[in-house]
Amino acid sequence: MSWFRVARASRRLQRPSLFSSSLSLSRSILNPLRASSHPTPNPNPDYHNPFRQYYRYTPISDLSRDNLKLDWWGYKSVAHISTSVRESSNSEEDKDGGSGLPKAEVSWIDLYLPKQARPYARLARLDKPIGTWLLAWPCMWSITLAASPGHLPDVKMLLLFGCGALLLRGAGCTVNDLLDRDIDTMVERTKLRPVASGLLSPFQGLCFLGFQLLLGLGILLQLNNYSRILGASSLLLVFSYPLMKRLTFWPQAYLGLTFNWGALLGWAAVKGSLDPAIVFPLYISGVFWTLVYDTIYAHQDKEDDLKVGVKSTALRFGDSTKQWITGFGIACISSLALSGFNAGLGSPYYAFLAAASGQLAWQIRTADLSSRADCNRKFVSNKWFGAIIFSGILFGRLSS
Repeated sequence: MSWFRVARASRRLQRPSLFSSSLSLSRSILNPLRASSHPTPNPNPDYHNPFRQYYRYTPISDLSRDNLKLDWWGYKSVAHISTSVRESSNSEEDKDGGSGLPKAEVSWIDLYLPKQARPYARLARLDKPIGTWLLAWPCMWSITLAASPGHLPDVKMLLLFGCGALLLRGAGCTVNDLLDRDIDTMVERTKLRPVASGLLSPFQGLCFLGFQLLLGLGILLQLNNYSRILGASSLLLVFSYPLMKRLTFWPQAYLGLTFNWGALLGWAAVKGSLDPAIVFPLYISGVFWTLVYDTIYAHQDKEDDLKVGVKSTALRFGDSTKQWITGFGIACISSLALSGFNAGLGSPYYAFLAAASGQLAWQIRTADLSSRADCNRKFVSNKWFGAIIFSGILFGRLSS
């Protein structure tokens, strides 16, 4: 009898309780990520579990709204990769855990704009404001230089040129994408652009270009006649720039002539004429500045450029790039010093100019030209160089 009781008790200990089984089941349903963190090995390697996809963890912060949908289980799964995939996604640090898939990022375009407007916003690069900053800063420098000694610059002019920079930059990007749509499909960084990827047709891009130019004309008509002619003449540079990479190894210099036209236009909008002793050194300094930052930027695409057959200063300079852009940086700072001296700016300007020199030197010294991510970081940091120069001109003019 005693043997029977011992055997019965041992069977009770070996039998799983209904409560513990229910608890384990509820935990696996309510928290599938935890349940999948310790999977039970499957003795059959060829067995395919159709429910395995629901245990895959995908960070919600890495996906735009359009990339997610609720499946019939109620869990979020990847629907597709939209055009919010970052263009520079081919570097190793941009891969998702080494899986080889591009890493998606959420931008305000995906979150707040209607779906139909998103390709046009991307065509104008509204999610990448660095180009607008680089186009606007020479305008701001020139307007501030044109202010009367001891006075603030014309705020209305600053706002007009800020809006104009946004529109002209968008128009320039549209022209570039229309002319380069065949090349963009072969370059890793640009193959997801709206026209190259087929989200927009060339005709739609052309209509959008006309809309941007019409808005830009509204801004230009608010300036004096001299500035209207000077501003309209810049369109020749804007429309011809995308062709330069096919013709010369110096498209970055041509971009400098285009992007820094505002150094001439800003002064003319305030004064009604040009003072060559002040605005020409300012314009030349901007061209050399562009040669620095856009050569660094061009190193992102040098492998693809070789395959496609387009040219750049990054390919022209090669291993001597840092020596070249060091010379350009020195020429930029020297031209800025000459422009400020001829304009009679006070001593604060030169203190800020020294700080800007340090920022430019940091870019050149620390740039890893073999890393696309670092080249892009250094390129984006130029908005701070422009801000430092603007602050120097502002305080130098107030103290003069």
